[in-house]
Amino acid sequence: MVGGGEGGGRVGLLENANPLIYERSGERPVTAGEEDEQVPDSIDAREIFDIHHCWELADEELNVVEQVRIQVSDPESTVAVAFTPTIPHCSMATLIGLSIKVKLLRSLPQRFKMDVHITPGTHASEHAVNKQLADKERVAAALENTHLLEVVNQCLSARS
Repeated sequence: MVGGGEGGGRVGLLENANPLIYERSGERPVTAGEEDEQVPDSIDAREIFDIHHCWELADEELNVVEQVRIQVSDPESTVAVAFTPTIPHCSMATLIGLSIKVKLLRSLPQRFKMDVHITPGTHASEHAVNKQLADKERVAAALENTHLLEVVNQCLSARS
């Protein structure tokens, strides 16, 4: 849709009206060891990937988040998630990354250090977005913005 307002700018234009849709991976079978409460359950890439069910914007069907781009070291308490925006100029990249980071912060034990970043070479503003996502003060300030926090919460609850 093209807006005809005073500025002559475009309003409501879809950035990627026809995204590629990929097949979802199946449910992960639960093993007997995972059901045993006496056995410590380590966190792995699939467990992080399974959190995607609450990431409406970073949905598996768009291959924004793929299990192969998740690195986890439970002993070192680190998680790295590389996400791939659907187009190189995606204006939602920072919001997607922030939503992923918030979901991880809410889902994982506090001992984990998280690195959420754009898959190298997939976005025009990759460096700037990654810098924002890596800056703890910027992330904290963004989450203090009630409007932005509401948008993030909507992204995270869209499939719940």
